[in-house]
Amino acid sequence: MMKIKLIEDYDDKQKIARQILEALPEWFGIDEARENYIKESTDQLFFAALDENQVTGFLCLKETSKDTLELSVMGVLKEYHRHGIGKELFLNAKKLASEIGYTFLQVKTVQMGHYEEYDNTNHFYLSLGFKEFEVFPTLWDEWNPCQIYIMSLR
Repeated sequence: MMKIKLIEDYDDKQKIARQILEALPEWFGIDEARENYIKESTDQLFFAALDENQVTGFLCLKETSKDTLELSVMGVLKEYHRHGIGKELFLNAKKLASEIGYTFLQVKTVQMGHYEEYDNTNHFYLSLGFKEFEVFPTLWDEWNPCQIYIMSLR
């Protein structure tokens, strides 16, 4: 039985983030970036998906303004992709963001049409109801144009 849990312990956050992100090199293969996600996750709202006692995925939200939270990092173990875990993580995070009083959610990813893995990610965010906001062609670098999606919580 899958369960979504808000994680508050610093060490648990680091352990879960490391376990999931290291298992997803297609998205988190750059060591410096992965370590940064792990470090930053400890100060963010952190949701974990558990199947029995096995962690299968996580999602973090960070405040980018008094009105907006960013889905800053998310990962689900590959063998659990397409089982609704990412959606459940997101729905729990969205509910809490709304209850706390935020107005918007945003997420950044590589623009559609550059890499198959990220095209799947784009389709996932669109399926959740995110809308295209803006593309920054060189925010990260010229090979990874940054697509920003937004969603109203009102």
